[in-house]
Amino acid sequence: MLIVVDMQAKLMPHIDNAGRVLKRCAALISAADLLGIPVLVTEQNAKRLGASVDGLTRGLPHGSIREHYRVIEKHTFDATLCPDFIAALPPKNTVLFVAGCETHVCVLLTIRGLLRLGYAVELIADATGSRVPEDKAIALARAQRDGALPTTTETAIFGWVESCENARFKEVLALIK
Repeated sequence: MLIVVDMQAKLMPHIDNAGRVLKRCAALISAADLLGIPVLVTEQNAKRLGASVDGLTRGLPHGSIREHYRVIEKHTFDATLCPDFIAALPPKNTVLFVAGCETHVCVLLTIRGLLRLGYAVELIADATGSRVPEDKAIALARAQRDGALPTTTETAIFGWVESCENARFKEVLALIK
């Protein structure tokens, strides 16, 4: 499962390298969609911070997002404190890939909650962002120390596709080129 945390309209203009983070999250969502990997998107206090940015699903053909793409509004910084989020999680033998903003607040606290629940978590470091680069760096180190495995967008996507013989390989490759 791919979890994309709080990529919201009023937050993104303040994120360091926001365009890069958005591009990577959009590629992850598109690849997950092509490969049938469930996607869970959170929105922190959507009335105040807005919905997810439009570009998040930019690469998807209109109407292609299947029923396994779900958006959950939350008001807690740790999404695992939200009952709707918990209800949407897969069995604990599933690796959870996490991306989004802000790395040092909602992303980190959600990862720590997922680890406490017994999930294996991979933090897609180049698809996360914070307003201040130092906050992101410290959060990445802390998440790794707490048990999350660091990874990148390309590593995650190639891991999902597994082989150049995958019927979707060329479509997925186009997302990251």
